Amino acid sequence: MKELLRRLLIRPGLTLELVLASLFANVLALAPSLFVIQVLNRYVANGVNSTLMTLTIGVAIAIALEFSFRQVRNRLAKGISAKQDEQIALASFGVLATAKAGSIERLPPGQQREIIAGIDNIRNAYGAANISSVLDLPFALLFLGVLYLLTPELGIIATLFAVIAFLIGLLMTAAIRVPTHRLTDTARRANLVTFTAIQESDTLRAFNATHFLTKAWKTQISFAQNLYRSIIARQGLLVSISQSVVGLMAATLMAVGAILVVEGKLDVGALIGANILAARALQPISRFSQMGEVFLKAKQSTTLLNEFFKLPREAETGSAKQNYTGSLELRDIGFSYQGTTGPLFESLSVKIPAGSICVINGTNGAGKTTLARLIVGLIEPSRGQILADGLDLRQVHPEWWRKQVMYMPQEPGFLNATLEENLTVNAPDTENSQLNQIIDASDLRQFLDETPNGFETPITDNGRKLAVGIRRRLALARALTTNGKLLVFDEPTEGMDKKGSAVVSSVLSSLHSQGHTIIITSHDTNVINQANIFVDLTSKPVPKIRRQKKPSSEVPNE
Repeated sequence: MKELLRRLLIRPGLTLELVLASLFANVLALAPSLFVIQVLNRYVANGVNSTLMTLTIGVAIAIALEFSFRQVRNRLAKGISAKQDEQIALASFGVLATAKAGSIERLPPGQQREIIAGIDNIRNAYGAANISSVLDLPFALLFLGVLYLLTPELGIIATLFAVIAFLIGLLMTAAIRVPTHRLTDTARRANLVTFTAIQESDTLRAFNATHFLTKAWKTQISFAQNLYRSIIARQGLLVSISQSVVGLMAATLMAVGAILVVEGKLDVGALIGANILAARALQPISRFSQMGEVFLKAKQSTTLLNEFFKLPREAETGSAKQNYTGSLELRDIGFSYQGTTGPLFESLSVKIPAGSICVINGTNGAGKTTLARLIVGLIEPSRGQILADGLDLRQVHPEWWRKQVMYMPQEPGFLNATLEENLTVNAPDTENSQLNQIIDASDLRQFLDETPNGFETPITDNGRKLAVGIRRRLALARALTTNGKLLVFDEPTEGMDKKGSAVVSSVLSSLHSQGHTIIITSHDTNVINQANIFVDLTSKPVPKIRRQKKPSSEVPNE
């Protein structure tokens, strides 16, 4: 409710119009009750047809106007949340796209999807229909007030039942809070199982893991079903109690009203009108009490989003150099993953002059990919500095820095966009002639010619369905479009055939001859022997640094 109040206060003018529309609609909603009273007391008693016609036309006009005001209110209510919902959606994706990679990676994939899906919970909770229902709630007092004017005794009875209905709604909302929260956690775990079944279909079948995953799915679904049944049962109980309260109120009003009629304190028309007024007073209260789960889910989603928004973002500003030479210095670098007992490496200090070849070697899990990501600026060291021409990477403009680096990750991923859009995403001004040169250098000409739409060929499933060799060639081409002075290749020939390895070696030799600084992770001895600088991450915790005085000027074929 705090969120709804905040939204209403953001646009006070629109909120005032909403309140006025609600006021007019609810005042006009009194017409049917007054119509019944007048018909029974005036027409039935006197039998004047003109009176009945006048009353009927009047109530028809009132009902039509009430409908119009409610429609106007619904359109106005859409304006309260439309901009807010859009801002939340944009801000959520903005965090997802710009938060520091290390922070995002700490969130399980299921929780990331839950956070984004929570936008729908918020949109549903603060939609036009619910806003209208909340605005109708205070006007229950209007119907009770008119009822008091007719007969205080029946007004008191209706008020008591209204309070009872409201309290029951609060109690039932509290009763479903815990199972709803548990259901959300269970759905998150079930999503992970589903994600595995979709993304790892080959693993599921090749290693007969179907039974294992099905068992995990069954466990989560069974638990979710129990929670869901518990929530539905409590909601059903709320509906039943609400209906019983309405029935009891009607019976009580009729019984007490009948006594008042017999005693001459109330006429029949007023008795029936009082019942209609009491029912109209109870309607918004009943609707509001049944909205508890919706607002509860929205509150949970809002809490998750607020925590999500606190994730540190990559800087949008920072230092930059007009002419970066390609030199790099790692000064007392240390890195530890959260939850590990010790550092992946520490006290790593090395200067890599412009135009050098630095090879990073180490066993699996030694930290080669981590070090490459540190250099690219995707994650930050636990301690120490990475300096590019003397500029600390923590202080540089991230977008500028990524344009200085030709980066080829070990496991390349792509956007679900066209081939050209993927290759030029970091260099949108790349001319067609340059792009074709890069295609030839990356040995992608045959692949491009065989695709039906050439550069407009769409890449789907983030490139996972592409052959490994093609995927790596595309990653190579994408890296080359930036033409940065620093090259960072992480196991560039892994999974490539002999021809593909030769293509990579040719590109490395060409770039080295042009004065580019090359940092490459590799196990290949031929590549290692060409290094000016060799970093051995197998040595723990402090990597060993070896320098060669007279490296060859070219990188041989692998």
